[in-house]
Amino acid sequence: MMYLSIALRNLRQGGRRTWLLGIALALVAGLLVQLLSLSNGVHDSMVRAATTLSAGHVNVSGFFKASPNSVSAPIVTKMSDVREFVARETSGVNFIIDRHRGWAKGVSDTSSMWVGLYGVEINSEKQLLNNLRAAQESDYIDGGGEARPGELRRLSEPNSIALFAGQAKRLRVKLGDQITLRTETLRGTSNTADLTVVAVIEDLGLLSSWNVLVPKQTILDLYGLEADSTGAIMLYLDNIEDAPTVRAELGEKLEKAGYKVMDHDPRPFFMKFETVSGQNWSGQKLDLTTWDDEVSFMKWVLTAIDGVSLVLILVLAGIIALGIMNAMWIAVRERTREIGTLRAIGMSRSGVLKMFVFEAAALGAIGATAGAVLSAALSLLADKIGISVPINTVQAILMSEKLHFVVNPMDLIYTISGFTLFCSLSAIWPAIRAARMRPITAIHTTE
Repeated sequence: MMYLSIALRNLRQGGRRTWLLGIALALVAGLLVQLLSLSNGVHDSMVRAATTLSAGHVNVSGFFKASPNSVSAPIVTKMSDVREFVARETSGVNFIIDRHRGWAKGVSDTSSMWVGLYGVEINSEKQLLNNLRAAQESDYIDGGGEARPGELRRLSEPNSIALFAGQAKRLRVKLGDQITLRTETLRGTSNTADLTVVAVIEDLGLLSSWNVLVPKQTILDLYGLEADSTGAIMLYLDNIEDAPTVRAELGEKLEKAGYKVMDHDPRPFFMKFETVSGQNWSGQKLDLTTWDDEVSFMKWVLTAIDGVSLVLILVLAGIIALGIMNAMWIAVRERTREIGTLRAIGMSRSGVLKMFVFEAAALGAIGATAGAVLSAALSLLADKIGISVPINTVQAILMSEKLHFVVNPMDLIYTISGFTLFCSLSAIWPAIRAARMRPITAIHTTE
């Protein structure tokens, strides 16, 4: 307490120098918390988009090959048996759904684009109904239009399709318009389906740029598949953090039950076609993945944000370190006679060292705490207000049309602790020089 009291007194006497360093520390700590909150927000948006559109927490999908040399199809045969086994053998499951998958060219009266198909039974899709919102016609029709919100539940109707706003804008369609899906069946023949747009949904970043929703029966008819088949059985767990463990355990149980299971490959299913087609086997093989595997191709977004954050913080931290060392050198020169007096009345060298280190640590703790807390409050406020991102490309990368911040309390603790330690280490060399002063020399030093 004595050293802390002396440190706080010295900081008060530091005047403008202390204020400038404290403000600089607060700004850098606040920037770090802001960047971490943004990274957390992008990760949260990625999880929400992935588990809403393309994957469950754990996915039991697979490939079927009629012969070793045939093209692989991303389907699971005898789906009801596999689903029953998975439900029975997996603990901690909240709910299970299954979706068909496909790939087709969507053609409107004026434009066309390739789209990924997800065949759904909309009335059993909790994630879709809870997380997807109807887009305003002004989001995809130039000049706006009538206020006619689409109804996602209408996907229960035959020959219906739900698009995302960006797709509707590109295809130049609105609610009630017709779209033709054209694809090649597993037998190598072409097939088409004429569908009606029943809903246009707000975009969810990159994943929503190519995926569309159709009734499951549409996929079955388009590809000529059996009713007891699917593209993926998706498990939603009580705790998403358990996904890797559940995937590994479920894979072992399926193998023991006689199912053929592929070696774990942490890539999305569409990146495995070439690998599977080149393998010498036929029949059905199951492929188990987590949500993280299915969006692994998008991890560069978080890597880029974290990389830029790291470089920026290191540069600013280096500047702060030089500032602290310089401030400590000035403090040592200004208080040389004080140091000599303290040494003369019995303060040890380690005591002098502690005095300066405590001063730097107190400065770091106060500045970092102020910056981190204020930045966290601003991040929460910005997330609540919802700051719109004007550039479509940035929206796709951030997985949201608005900046999304998620403040993790542990980030604040780590930031404050890290800056306190960093400031303490920066002050060690000047503190050592101060501790080495001879008392008699220091006392007789002129100002």
